Amino acid sequence: MSTIPPRRRPFPDFDPRPVPPGTYPLWEEALALVNRDLAATLPEQGELRLMALPHGEEDEPEQVYVAVADGSWHGNPLEREGDRDDPADALADVVDAAQESVVERLWQAWPLCAEHGLGMHPRDVDDRIVWWCAGGGRTGDQAHLRAAVGELGTM
Repeated sequence: MSTIPPRRRPFPDFDPRPVPPGTYPLWEEALALVNRDLAATLPEQGELRLMALPHGEEDEPEQVYVAVADGSWHGNPLEREGDRDDPADALADVVDAAQESVVERLWQAWPLCAEHGLGMHPRDVDDRIVWWCAGGGRTGDQAHLRAAVGELGTM
């Protein structure tokens, strides 16, 4: 009788892990705003969260992603530049990463404009990150700002 050795994962150090609270305060603050919008528009979904993977190089910092509730994500890691000192840059990066993960992992446009039913996109307007709608296809439907990120539930 032969014994089959236990299966070993080829890269055990590359398991994603949840980022502990307090590790990246600006990204966490930004994610809290995005989670308010997610709760207002897709209440059945759990909160988005930060997940980390060690970098392939020993001297490099871990890579951090915005993941949906099950811990999966889609897209590139958050950018390191500006993550510790500029809240607007941190919010812009987190919003982009969050939207990409929600759209690709849940297979739906997010967030949707309540007026037009179209997917909105983040934009920087007067140093605020807002959700922008391109408007409907009918004559007279114009592009418009829907709300600042974190304020979709107040509309």
